Amino acid sequence: MSTVEPLIRPYGDADLDAVRDICIRTGHEGGDARPLYPDPTIFPTAFSDPYVAFEPELAYVVDDGERAVGYIVGTADTRAFVKRYRGEWLPSVADRWPLTDGTSRTDGLVRLLHDPERMLHPELDEYPAHLHIDLLPEYQGRGLGRALMARFLRALAAQDVLAVHLGMVPTNTAARAFYDRLGFHEIAVPDPSTTYLGRSTVVG
Repeated sequence: MSTVEPLIRPYGDADLDAVRDICIRTGHEGGDARPLYPDPTIFPTAFSDPYVAFEPELAYVVDDGERAVGYIVGTADTRAFVKRYRGEWLPSVADRWPLTDGTSRTDGLVRLLHDPERMLHPELDEYPAHLHIDLLPEYQGRGLGRALMARFLRALAAQDVLAVHLGMVPTNTAARAFYDRLGFHEIAVPDPSTTYLGRSTVVG
């Protein structure tokens, strides 16, 4: 760990590898996905790469003086993002990750990759933006996640986006406590596999 005080800054192309690594090392319910997946690059392929490709202006990282150690990515318009994901992103990665009816953990994630419409629920229409935030464990509990979130929310507000949502696995209780502290509330979506939370983009 660097001795330099971490700072929040905009994402740059040089951060891609670090962001992908963070996505993998926090991919399994907030923990390291590497021991559980033969090729854990499925995580950034699905959950970070398309965001920095399509809306890098909404991506921010925590920089410890040497590399990115945390990030927040997202979209201002989920419906437009899903359309672009279907039309542009999926064709670019489908050969690497072909759809399968297998039962492994990877197979399950590949099915998510091939189903961007899973992000669309009418209950979320009042929260048009969505986000993903991840921070390496050794940098958690230091206010950096809160700072990342504030930077992202202000960027959304500057685009006149009024509300944002996120989805999380219900078993990640530490993440849920973090979001609760940041003013997120649960949104009733009939999807037992995912808990959806939302809030306004106004930062006090």
